[in-house]
Amino acid sequence: MAAKKRKNTLIFVLIGLLAVLIVAAVIKGKNRKTGETVEVEKSELRTIRETVEASGKVFPKTEVKISSDVSGEIVELYVQEGDSVTAGQVLARVDPEAYNSQVERAAAGVNSSKSGLANAKSQIEAAIAQQEQLETQLANARDIHKRNEKLFREGVVSQQDFDASLTNVRTLESNVRAAQANVRSAQQSANSSEYQIKSAEASLREISTSLKRTTIYASMSGILSKLNVEKGERVVGTSMMAGTEIMRIADLKAMEVQVEVTENDLPRIALGQTAEIEIDAYLDRKFTGKVVEIAHTANNLVSSATGSVNLTTDQVTNFIVTIDIDPASYHDLVKPGKPYPFRPGMSASVEIQTKTVESVVGVPIQAVGTRDREKKDEKAKAKPVNQEEASSMNDELDEVVFVLMAGDTVDMRKVKTGVQDNDYIEITEGIKEGEQVVTGPYAAVSRKLKQGLAVQIETEKDKKKKEEDKSKEEEKDE
Repeated sequence: MAAKKRKNTLIFVLIGLLAVLIVAAVIKGKNRKTGETVEVEKSELRTIRETVEASGKVFPKTEVKISSDVSGEIVELYVQEGDSVTAGQVLARVDPEAYNSQVERAAAGVNSSKSGLANAKSQIEAAIAQQEQLETQLANARDIHKRNEKLFREGVVSQQDFDASLTNVRTLESNVRAAQANVRSAQQSANSSEYQIKSAEASLREISTSLKRTTIYASMSGILSKLNVEKGERVVGTSMMAGTEIMRIADLKAMEVQVEVTENDLPRIALGQTAEIEIDAYLDRKFTGKVVEIAHTANNLVSSATGSVNLTTDQVTNFIVTIDIDPASYHDLVKPGKPYPFRPGMSASVEIQTKTVESVVGVPIQAVGTRDREKKDEKAKAKPVNQEEASSMNDELDEVVFVLMAGDTVDMRKVKTGVQDNDYIEITEGIKEGEQVVTGPYAAVSRKLKQGLAVQIETEKDKKKKEEDKSKEEEKDE
């Protein structure tokens, strides 16, 4: 009897425990949260700065290439790379011996031309004297002929004497004309000699200039940033084209950054916009700058010898944008013995601030998703459209943000967006300040969430647990 009683008691206890478990399960099921787990963040008034990021190199704002205008051997080199130089300073000399002999030859040519001019002038004087002598003889012959003409009419002079005096006059007139031609010829010879002198003097000046150019001077003050030759090397140069680049002089006090910007970002950039500059040589340091030049032609546009250009579109089209570095942003880096903190060719990256808006409603970028645009009405459905219009309608999307509502459901809002930075985007229409918006996960915002869908908010505890699980998985993989 006692055993039967104990057995019944055990049965009742088991039934009670089962009932308790069933009740607990029912209560737990009622309290369990349902719906998509999401992350939320409150929309707030923010200052959003739209930027364009690009990378490039540091260059001196002013840099001059020093090239040789003459050919020859470098016989003297007075500077080394890194030296400070001033405008007009002698930097190097090219062997002048060949040019000295050419100057002497040209000077001799000038003297020879001057001698020819003196000879031509003496010929002019001789021709003029001969002309004057003939003119005197002609005048005397004409007087004799006039007397003979009178005597011939009176019968005193014979016909033979009369004809002889007439022939003498005509002969002398011809001789005078020949003398005048000789004078003109001598004058032309003198003019030719003057032109020869000018040509010889021009040749002398040209050779003298080439001789002067064997001494190479600094065209500006600055730092010798690059030296391409050594003493004893030969250089090539002419006055018609750029010769061998011997060295470069740069003004390292004023530096700039040249970056490549894609054609999609270029329309947002304008002269005078500010920029933040990071230079790899200075970690965790940002410098300020200003856009001063925007290229009008793409830097990868190649022209051929015939003038045609490369029209292929299989490469990115970039434009060079130049940004001046503000000296005030690095004045603390200028120290005795280290006056120039930047060197040409240093790598740099910039963020150009293209547009800034203040006190605007902003949400995280990942909170904005897209959904297919709904058709407006049945009339629009029935309206016939061509294939191009139909394709355009299918491609149109609405930008949407999901707002957390009472009862843990979401309201899908169509929004209009404005400028954005790396983290936040401006909402110009559709969201008010202080509303809770869904920011993640990405799959939920981009595909899963719909109007009125129930959600549950991910707590800090859930986030912590997710991070721990992720950390354990990574350790297991290692």
